[in-house]
Amino acid sequence: MPEPLQVLTSRCVVLSQANIDTDQIIPARFLTTTSREGLGKVAFHDWRYESDGTPRPEAVLNRIDPAERRILLAGPNFACGSSREHAPWALVDYGFRAVISTSIADIFTSNALKTGLLPIEVDQATWDDLAAFADQPVTIDLEAGEIRRGNAAPTPFTVERFARRCLLDGVDTLGWLQARLPDIAAYEAAHHMETA
Repeated sequence: MPEPLQVLTSRCVVLSQANIDTDQIIPARFLTTTSREGLGKVAFHDWRYESDGTPRPEAVLNRIDPAERRILLAGPNFACGSSREHAPWALVDYGFRAVISTSIADIFTSNALKTGLLPIEVDQATWDDLAAFADQPVTIDLEAGEIRRGNAAPTPFTVERFARRCLLDGVDTLGWLQARLPDIAAYEAAHHMETA
């Protein structure tokens, strides 16, 4: 189950490249597991490590503390390519809780929301401002539906209603249904009585 996501305050990691695809987020050779745990170690693997597994010191994701930078500020057309669920799994396991970009692939958006990762699309001016001040804390307020930073005016954003509720409550679709089992059972019992 994902942790509830109501208000997130963090600094950003900037990966400004356009068209970062899901194979760059997690290479296909790491898709042999059905577990989400440990995938953060291989997030952006080919950017972070040499072919012998030695960490590249210049790779930004090897130089930061993921606990302090939980927002990924990504270039346009982020997470294009295949529909692999492992991509948001790897980002969440690495430590990210939100991705902000000017455009995010639809399939990735759907998978991310189910994983507890909040994808947000903003205009270019907002993206540029966030990138220019990436070392300053940014607050994402999911309840209010806005991004706040410094003295800038809040930037509104929207999230599909059901996905927003799940993120706020820290449940996935199955968890949401399980929390309503008594209501479902009561409905089924009443419905059965009507048709008996």
